[in-house]
Amino acid sequence: MSTDNLEELRKHPIGVFDSGMGGISVLRELVKVMPYEDFIYFGDSANAPYGTKPTEVIRDLTIRHVEELMQQGAKGIVVACNTATSAAVAVLRKMYPELPLVGIEPAIKPAAVQMPGARIVVMATPMTIRQEKFRQLMASYEDKISIVPLPCPGLMEFVERGDLDGEDLRTYLQELLGAVSEKPIDGIVLGCTHYPFVRKMIQEIAGDKVTIYDGGPGTAREMKRRLQEKDLLNPKTSQGMVHFFNSRDTQEEITLCEALFSRK
Repeated sequence: MSTDNLEELRKHPIGVFDSGMGGISVLRELVKVMPYEDFIYFGDSANAPYGTKPTEVIRDLTIRHVEELMQQGAKGIVVACNTATSAAVAVLRKMYPELPLVGIEPAIKPAAVQMPGARIVVMATPMTIRQEKFRQLMASYEDKISIVPLPCPGLMEFVERGDLDGEDLRTYLQELLGAVSEKPIDGIVLGCTHYPFVRKMIQEIAGDKVTIYDGGPGTAREMKRRLQEKDLLNPKTSQGMVHFFNSRDTQEEITLCEALFSRK
């Protein structure tokens, strides 16, 4: 690649894809780590939730939307959805071996490293828990920690409609966590990118002694590392721009995206 082409490519945005609003939790981490980059965020809320769909359908949707982001000039792609990562990232890497491409997976490894011998609950969509990739990840650390998979059907929908602190959500989480609280919980892994938006309430219900793990920060650091490897970081020193797109294509969706992105 010529120097001129490389200089131009550095100015291109980073694409972030999710099945809906959840990936905005990862986008927030990406902006912290790379504040001078521009980002395009695409949420496929029209087809959400992915966690209840067959793997082949998730793979096709993910590939299609990643390719759309590439057509918009994305110099790197973050698949900010655990379910989509499991279904499609390995295939995408074979299709586009030169593309800086990062997926996300439940942060079981940090929990195992930091809390050996602990009882760790992994909250995730039913599809993520059923997938072979998750099973393999869990098997890798079962000798270090006690892992309790906890399927959370319906939890992402609370975030999709912007219900982050209502009483219905509290009741739902109390019942969900109550089902695995027969023994003390040492840590909780948030295995879906939607879940960090309800982290505060999860912490309140679980208690202060429970450590919560989120894969977003590690994913952001990995994207930066891959762009550095290819000398693709944007050299500018002014705050980057974030552009939101959603398959529902309504102002209501974009307003919710912006609200979640700027939420303290």
